[in-house]
Amino acid sequence: MTSEIEKIKKAIEPLRQEIINHKVYSAIHDLNDLKIFMQYHVYAVWDFMSLLKTLQNNLTCTTVPWFPKGSADTRQLINEIVVGEESDVDLKGIRKSHFELYLAGMEQSGTDTLPIQTFIQVLQSTGDFDLAFNSAGTPGEARDFVDFTFQIIHSQKEYLQSAIFTFGREDLIPGMFMSIVNDMHKNFPDDISIFKYYLERHIEVDGNTHSHLALAMTANLCGTNKQFWEEAEVATLESLKKRINLWDGVYQKIKSRSTLTMK
Repeated sequence: MTSEIEKIKKAIEPLRQEIINHKVYSAIHDLNDLKIFMQYHVYAVWDFMSLLKTLQNNLTCTTVPWFPKGSADTRQLINEIVVGEESDVDLKGIRKSHFELYLAGMEQSGTDTLPIQTFIQVLQSTGDFDLAFNSAGTPGEARDFVDFTFQIIHSQKEYLQSAIFTFGREDLIPGMFMSIVNDMHKNFPDDISIFKYYLERHIEVDGNTHSHLALAMTANLCGTNKQFWEEAEVATLESLKKRINLWDGVYQKIKSRSTLTMK
């Protein structure tokens, strides 16, 4: 199984490098540019939680009466990740999910959260994704990203859900972006301290502890089934392409704002 994991890592490395070295990071020069980034990225933060809870629902017993379900090792893996993602702590030690922490970061920076809040409210009340996207004015690239995630969620294939969770959502925050945020934080400490903390927690928790747990989970689910591993690779490659498309959308929006500002 280690060889299958290495095979996927090798296959996705070109796309992974394209994400890490994407031009969107160097396009972020001020707080307004960062706000645009956050308005797109927040959709990925939200649907990550949906993907995570899908895995928990599928791999553990979340109904009553309770019965043992699946592998105890896999149950332990996903439950540990859920605890960290759904009930982490903020700067003040208050329990928050990573999504709620991200929203707090947006609000602190003055980023408009009405679109993502509208999306969630409409989706929660109607269950209609198209209506929610349209009501919120969700950018097309963010919509495509979420649509793909839910395509995998609805596939009912736990090994694919685990694969894009593991390889498509692993730590992809480049040092350059952290440097930009750190420099911006020096000038605007009261505006982006929460966002900076979110990124640091993402690197610390998701990039270290959770990535190792997720690899083990995917290995357990794919096992020795060659077809599962092949499908996992295809899905992972597509998920990374969706991330690149999302970053392309952010970049174009930032550049269009810069062009308007110059006129």
